[in-house]
Amino acid sequence: MIKESQKGSVIVISAPSGAGKGTIINRLLANDSKNRWLSISTTSRPIRANDIPGVTYNFVAKEEFETKIKENYFLEYTNYAGNYYGTPKEFISAKINAGIDVILEIEIEGANNIKKLIPEAIFIFIMPPSLKELVKRLKLRGTDSPEKIIERFKRAYQEVNEVSKYNYVVINDILDEAVNKVEAIIKAEKCRVDRIEEVYLDTKEEEIHELLLDNQEFINEDFKIE
Repeated sequence: MIKESQKGSVIVISAPSGAGKGTIINRLLANDSKNRWLSISTTSRPIRANDIPGVTYNFVAKEEFETKIKENYFLEYTNYAGNYYGTPKEFISAKINAGIDVILEIEIEGANNIKKLIPEAIFIFIMPPSLKELVKRLKLRGTDSPEKIIERFKRAYQEVNEVSKYNYVVINDILDEAVNKVEAIIKAEKCRVDRIEEVYLDTKEEEIHELLLDNQEFINEDFKIE
């Protein structure tokens, strides 16, 4: 018999802008809200029309973000497209120790920082079905200027080439299938051998083990060895 670790996992999910990682994460949370928790990143970027402060991000001024850096408030942080993004340390350890999986929705540079700090974390990269489809999605969002879309596309092209740094890649073509694949990854990770904390034998197994060592023939109600 084995005793598995009851601690939660850190699940890092990254993707190019427009690949749909936010939608996938929302589905993961809806599937198991009791045992999953999304760490809300802090950012200095401007609030957009579809943003909900405290839900999409915790929004702060650039000066306040830099103050928090000095105060060692963040587990990791990065500067992306001129704006700061950071993962607060608060609550993460407590959630993991309570058996709750912590999901981090962060950029690639931030993911690389997390890998140095928590190498056992699960790293999943969400890929668009094609770069052409990615541009289409960025246009349909209607939140960026043509110049900003070009900037995001160039960035996405660079990010796709970083996929080898992740444990898993999931193509988000059909949403339900993409969500199912991520769910399968999380379930498989729970079965990893390195999550075993202890191997133990109950009384009956110990008795059988001793009999086998003595090369004795025996029969019991459960099985027979000759």
